[in-house]
Amino acid sequence: MATACKRSPGEPHSENIETSRMKRAAAKHLIERYYHQLTEGCGNEACTNEFCASCPTFLRMDNNAAAIKALELYKINAKLCDPHPSKKGTSSAYLENNSKGAHNNSCTDRKMNKKEMQGPRDDFKDVTYLTEEKVYEILELCREKEDFSPLIRVIGRVFSSAEALVQSFRKAKQHTKEELKSLQGKDEDKDEDEKEKAACSAAAMEEDSGASSSSSRLGDNTQGDNNLQKLGPDEVSVDIEAVRRVYNRLLSNEKIETAFLNALVYLSPNVECDLTYHNVYSRDPNYLNLFIIVMENSNLHSPEYLEMALPLFCKAMSKLPLAAQAKLVRLWSKYSADQIRRMMETFQQLITYKVISNEFNSRNLVNDDDAIVAASKCLKMVYYANVVGGDVDTDHNEEEDEEPIPESSELTLQELLGEERRNKKGPRVDPLETELGVKTIDCRKPLISFEEFINEPLNDVLEMDKDYTFFKVETENKFSFMTCPFILNAVTKNLGLYYDNRIRMYSERRITVLYSLVQGQQLNPYLRLKVRRDHIIDDALVRLEMIAMENPADLKKQLYVEFEGEQGVDEGGVSKEFFQLVVEEIFNPDIGMFTYDESTKLFWFNPSSFETEGQFTLIGIVLGLAIYNNCILDVHFPMVVYRKLMGKKGTFRDLADSHPEFVNLYADYILNKSVEKQFKAFRRGFHMVTNESPLKYLFRPEEIELLICGSRNLDFQALEETTEYDGGYTRDSLIIREFWEIVHSFTDEQKRLFLQFTTGTDRAPVGGLGKLKMIIAKNGPDTERLPTSHTCFNVLLLPEYSSKEKLKERLLKAITYAKGFGML
Repeated sequence: MATACKRSPGEPHSENIETSRMKRAAAKHLIERYYHQLTEGCGNEACTNEFCASCPTFLRMDNNAAAIKALELYKINAKLCDPHPSKKGTSSAYLENNSKGAHNNSCTDRKMNKKEMQGPRDDFKDVTYLTEEKVYEILELCREKEDFSPLIRVIGRVFSSAEALVQSFRKAKQHTKEELKSLQGKDEDKDEDEKEKAACSAAAMEEDSGASSSSSRLGDNTQGDNNLQKLGPDEVSVDIEAVRRVYNRLLSNEKIETAFLNALVYLSPNVECDLTYHNVYSRDPNYLNLFIIVMENSNLHSPEYLEMALPLFCKAMSKLPLAAQAKLVRLWSKYSADQIRRMMETFQQLITYKVISNEFNSRNLVNDDDAIVAASKCLKMVYYANVVGGDVDTDHNEEEDEEPIPESSELTLQELLGEERRNKKGPRVDPLETELGVKTIDCRKPLISFEEFINEPLNDVLEMDKDYTFFKVETENKFSFMTCPFILNAVTKNLGLYYDNRIRMYSERRITVLYSLVQGQQLNPYLRLKVRRDHIIDDALVRLEMIAMENPADLKKQLYVEFEGEQGVDEGGVSKEFFQLVVEEIFNPDIGMFTYDESTKLFWFNPSSFETEGQFTLIGIVLGLAIYNNCILDVHFPMVVYRKLMGKKGTFRDLADSHPEFVNLYADYILNKSVEKQFKAFRRGFHMVTNESPLKYLFRPEEIELLICGSRNLDFQALEETTEYDGGYTRDSLIIREFWEIVHSFTDEQKRLFLQFTTGTDRAPVGGLGKLKMIIAKNGPDTERLPTSHTCFNVLLLPEYSSKEKLKERLLKAITYAKGFGML
């Protein structure tokens, strides 16, 4: 009797094993095709497949994201492009290798075959980050072939990836050619291996399709870390000048600019997620680089960016932690006024665009517009950069009052209800101000005027009563533009102050009512002043002095003035008349509390006044009451008074406002009378040469200084553009290209030494270095001799050194030890 063969439980039939293996191979093959399509495209620039990298509207993604997307496309059986004729050589070989590889699907073998088939690669798919040199290399190739698609794809891939962008345009130390070659080889192998791993592991993700790529964001960020210079706490690792040069070269190409735009749309939400949930900045401070790089794009304020790209980027940027914001502010504070203005205009453009393209009202608040709120938060960073970069005096601060302001002896409403005393933490201070250690009042002169930061369209649509409520409540859900006061005009801010004053008055009134209920006392809900016209100062000041001593909280009540013997209800008009009369009396020179300067029409405190300190205190109260009750005073103080009120001491520079007679006499002595004989002789010699020239007619004094001393603003890019060559050198000579790379990498001090060596002075002529007309002439073949120069004619004699390293060493030695003659 035949017995059936027994099979162990779970043991599959051999045909099932083969079928399963073939299905996996087929699935893997299709997923790899999708991955190839997502990362490299089909090669057809007119491709309409939204899941193809060659499609103009396609948003670039990193390798991990492409692997996950390939798996999703496989599951839904998405469209696969046929290879375009321009790529058939690579694509058909790639597909043929895969179709034959059902029994030989080794990733290593396929990698070798691909390298052999592609020959010299010009698609730059191995580029995972950018340097200035790499951009120019790709750009040059694209120009030769009249096809910019490789560069567009690289820009799209790098600028849409936080990891790639953070690693791009790093400041790096100089390497020898051998080191660079070794590093490049290692990077190519590493990048190629990572790509193959991503493609090979895509099929294995099917069982875990929910896997997130966020865990791999930024990774260890080890690229080039060993080659980076050691940076200080406020330094950044990105080469900003290189980024600017790259943008300057690329943004003129419309298709390349579109690549920047599309990449920013893809990049921004991922960055926002990184900052909100993954705490990336604390793990890698270099994450700030991507914001620095993006903000150097001078086209950010153009209409194409305003609709989607810039709002998304602002939302991401507004999530930066406080320490990162402060570091960005300190970096930007070193920028020029024009660069600050460009960034300021970028965010102002977005705010204005969003304001005028929407209808905001009390039901549709501008505070609820995410783009406007985010742009305002970003504008704050530019504003503080403008402050820190200006003329700042963090010293000369008024000392705190030795005696604290007396508090009310009565219980407040909050204390009656078991709550803490109001304003226990003191007035609000912007956290960014605290982090920077600089206040707006510390800045005497910003890089650009404070008025340029005011956005009038925003002020027109801002519902200030609602905004003030958000300001007082301080919730994370509602944004108040009062936290960005620089964007508000004086009228809007004054309205916010009015609401604050009125709310305090109403609060004091409710407290009074509560007292009357709890303690049975009949208290006055107003600050009542009953005065006689002919004794207005005595009556008012005595009454205010009593209130200040007994219950200073009453000063926060609404003022109600009554003139004795006169009928009239104070609805504001009587108070205004009261203030006017008080001011006339207080500033009467006969009283002697203040001195008056006829030339400036300003008052100053009389240091010899017989009045007590208490009298001046009461005058301060009067001024405070006027502000609190929204009354305008006819007071004429120099600006230093208000600076002192805000906590700053007066300095010599403030004397020009308050004591111009004093300043003029003092300056006249120092600058004129004390050196009269010496200067007259000096001027006589100068006029012996220039008396018949139209010097005074044509030039301003600062231009005369330029004529005599030159400029210390050194633009070496302009010098390179105007330099001429002789003796066999041309602009395209290898040594000339290496020469300018070396010179541009010099420190400011080294650049000045170079100018001194070549031209005899470390200053630029009027008009800048572009007017210098320097000549670089060939001075023989490779040699151990140093470069020499003819300073009379701005000629640099440069031997054709055999390597860039030798050129740099010889040049540095020449300019460093150039004192004296015969240095060869």
